[in-house]
Amino acid sequence: MTDSSQTSSTLPEVGSPVTIVKLRPDGSEAIRYPGIAIDTLPGWVAACAPWEQRRYDLGYLVFEPGDIFLEFFSLHEPLNVFADFTHDGTLKGWYSNVTHPSWVTDNTIFWHDLFIDVISYPDKDDVLVLDEEELADAGIEHASPELFRLIEEGRQRLLTMIANGEYPFTIRSLAE
Repeated sequence: MTDSSQTSSTLPEVGSPVTIVKLRPDGSEAIRYPGIAIDTLPGWVAACAPWEQRRYDLGYLVFEPGDIFLEFFSLHEPLNVFADFTHDGTLKGWYSNVTHPSWVTDNTIFWHDLFIDVISYPDKDDVLVLDEEELADAGIEHASPELFRLIEEGRQRLLTMIANGEYPFTIRSLAE
């Protein structure tokens, strides 16, 4: 249940509360958390979601209580992009995920994670592609070649978007 036919015809109104639900690669629920719908371009749904979890040091990006995430979910492409800001509005970086296209039902945004994450920074050319070993260990390349192609396409699309400075990688402040 991850195709665009699940997207309700009515996306959340800007300023309305939303629930964001992350599904693991196997489709089980990983987490759900609150956000507020924000304005975005057609083909996307977006939310502002404060980081309410404990400090989480990934080694390449640190999420801290008080961080503010602007989260952009593609309704048509296999990806999402989270812009991570400090509490005072400084952009720390983008945490992007390869996913099935997201969908919305009753002000709930669903995204189905597909292993690969891509990290980029506002002041560096460095781009990190994560979890390739986890993807390989899952055996998807042989078990589901179509899904594997979707994941590869999502990774390449994110890398292209970053290199070309495409939306939502153009978002560099909380006011945008």
